Amino acid sequence: MTIAAHPTSISLEPIFWDALEAAAQARDLPLSALVAQVDYLRIQADDPPNLASALRSWLLADATNLRQ
Repeated sequence: MTIAAHPTSISLEPIFWDALEAAAQARDLPLSALVAQVDYLRIQADDPPNLASALRSWLLADATNLRQ
């Protein structure tokens, strides 16, 4: 995947890829654009987690927000 013009490798379990693809589709975004948004938020943190962890956390927060 390319994020901000840089090739990036992300290792996630299939269930997380499925959830990311669904979230991107729901927002009418390419998957790479959604990942780039999460990556942007991630690097704003004082102690940024790795990208895979940030994506998992974002998905959990997004799923929680959908239920409210």
